[in-house]
Amino acid sequence: MADKEATVYIVDMGRSMGEKRNARKESDLDWAMTYVWEKITSTVATDRKTAQLGAIGLRTDRTENELDSEDSFQNISVLQEIKQVLLPGLKDLWQKVKVSDTADGDAISAIVIAIQMITKHCKKLKYKRKIILVTDGRGSMDADDMSQITEKIKSDDIELVIIGVDFDDPDYGFKEEDKDPQKAVNEATFRALVEDCEGIFGTMQQAIEELGTPRLKTTRPVPSYKGQLTLGDPEQFDSALCIDVERYPRVVVRKPLAASQYVQRSDLSNDHVSTQSSATMMPDADGADSGPIQSDGNSLTSVRNARTYQVLDEEAPGGKRDVSRDDLAKGYEYGRTAVHISESDLNVTKLETQPGLEIVGFIPWSTFERYMTLSVSCIVIAQKTNSKAIMALSSLIHALFELESYAVARLVTKADREPLITLLAPSIEVDYECLLDVQLPFAEDVRSYRFPPLDRVITVSGKEIREHRNLPNDTLSAAMSDYVDRMDLSDLGKDDEGNPAEYMNMTDTFSPVLHRMDQAVRWRAVHPTEPVPPPYDILTRYSNPPKELVAGSKKRLEKLIAAADVKKVPPKVQSRKRNRNEIKPLSGLDVGALLGNNKSKKTRITRENPIPEFRQALDTTESEDAVRDAVKQLSTIIEAQIKDSFGDIAYGKAVEELDLMRNEMIDMEEPGLYNEFIKILKGKLLGEELGGDRREMWYEIRKNKLGLIEKKSSDKSNVDEDEAKAFLSSRS
Repeated sequence: MADKEATVYIVDMGRSMGEKRNARKESDLDWAMTYVWEKITSTVATDRKTAQLGAIGLRTDRTENELDSEDSFQNISVLQEIKQVLLPGLKDLWQKVKVSDTADGDAISAIVIAIQMITKHCKKLKYKRKIILVTDGRGSMDADDMSQITEKIKSDDIELVIIGVDFDDPDYGFKEEDKDPQKAVNEATFRALVEDCEGIFGTMQQAIEELGTPRLKTTRPVPSYKGQLTLGDPEQFDSALCIDVERYPRVVVRKPLAASQYVQRSDLSNDHVSTQSSATMMPDADGADSGPIQSDGNSLTSVRNARTYQVLDEEAPGGKRDVSRDDLAKGYEYGRTAVHISESDLNVTKLETQPGLEIVGFIPWSTFERYMTLSVSCIVIAQKTNSKAIMALSSLIHALFELESYAVARLVTKADREPLITLLAPSIEVDYECLLDVQLPFAEDVRSYRFPPLDRVITVSGKEIREHRNLPNDTLSAAMSDYVDRMDLSDLGKDDEGNPAEYMNMTDTFSPVLHRMDQAVRWRAVHPTEPVPPPYDILTRYSNPPKELVAGSKKRLEKLIAAADVKKVPPKVQSRKRNRNEIKPLSGLDVGALLGNNKSKKTRITRENPIPEFRQALDTTESEDAVRDAVKQLSTIIEAQIKDSFGDIAYGKAVEELDLMRNEMIDMEEPGLYNEFIKILKGKLLGEELGGDRREMWYEIRKNKLGLIEKKSSDKSNVDEDEAKAFLSSRS
């Protein structure tokens, strides 16, 4: 469980914060709130009840605090008490932060109110307490009781952070020219207070620039196994090794935020929420429900999914019939086959296991391949309070390291869990020792694939060819080697002082997808209508190769392109339109004209060879009437084949011809000709007009998806998806 946190933000909203200074296009308040909103939304995104925050407005028009009876606490308003903030509360807070019309308000008094809020909320409980003050330092302050405030902050273990708009920071290298004398005095007072409290003092420009650097999430490790590491059976042999150990995750994959589905409620009014889904209710601090989530005034509810099961049934509408889940039998996928296992057989195959980590063997380092790991890595350490176990595990770790060996173990984390085979590798660091473990595959998990070699071509007869058009020659290999050497990144990295360092250090690289998604969500929470800003530079820093390397290797790249004979691939033709240009032979001779073929002559399609003759008829015509005539001839042949078929002997050939007609009409952009024929054919099949009951042929048409050509397949079609699905039913 994460530590409890209580943070109070003090935001200066005085009249001076509404001005635009130092050539900025936004006011000082909007600029400062960029930092504040980023911090608040980061806390809201964690969805932790233990991460609570409050907000105080400094130099506000109104006075709303528990000490408002005293003159020094005027123009200070508590915008929000310390509690968990959700999206509705965040929007409410966003509406309260506005520039005021006053310049009165004491920042030191606001810190006192923040201390009182934290003391009242946290009491003597263990909390991480923090106060963050954002101001431009242009208001009047009373620093008489600074020593008492410092003592209270230290005694309550409160971290004080003061970030100022255009504050001087020698360490960062920023200094405001022509600074107002009152502001200079206030900056000195703030700096002295922070130094006495051992807090943090900085300028707003540095704070905003550092927002682009993602903060690494620290989590408290949760053990996945607590038990014994054994070598041998301790129940039968006294000499068996038995060590009390604990297993924790070392590296865990973090995934981006998943989308949630909501829909507007239409059955309830805004004041009737008795059956509101609990997923849409936001609890107040006192635990009561505050109502449904509001989105532009409309209540939302979570989407509930319903699952139905269907089986093929020709007599049912649409060719499918709904069945109950209880009437189905469980099946398990084995490759591409669904295997049915009854409940009685399933109980037999279920392995009864007991928790344990048992070493079953040892292997040398050289026999393990990195690609065999199937999981993220975990660590196995000795029981923290067991000195005997710590010594025993240390001996095992050093023995594995000295012998350059790994241990193979059988792991069962909980009772009746499936056993896993893990690899235990020794890890010896300066301050700790442990075993690293990763999951190994079983025999069923391994798939062996054979690929042809890259350095030779083997013919059918077994002869090896070293020079081939698919193999790189010496010139191409040399050009590629030179280009790779020129694009080497190993000597490109520099540290802050200009000394050689590692390029793309692991601590400086972050997942663009993960952190970009978090950035977009946080921005949208407080800016519902504005466009999402571009990603931070640190996320895209390594998305492209360095410009200096690209420019320096340009000549070598040109040599590589010439050696590889790289050519631009012509665009792929999407469809064969009627007015397409015919492919001419390289000789330039018109073979059709030499053979006396005349395009105007009507092409006759025979029943003996319909497929190639239909294709030839379409390739040798540009007339719409000729295309229609070819479709009519093939349609007559298909109907005759079905009518004269003995049983289903000719159905396969008719289906092949239908598929040809459908694809050709899509390419020729004439879907209406096919749709017209298939509608007539369906009526004759279901009406028993083609030699009796031919429903089996209609089933073949449905199975091969030879229904109407819809808009998704051809832009020229006027058939939508619903009409196409309805047409494939068995109804006439």
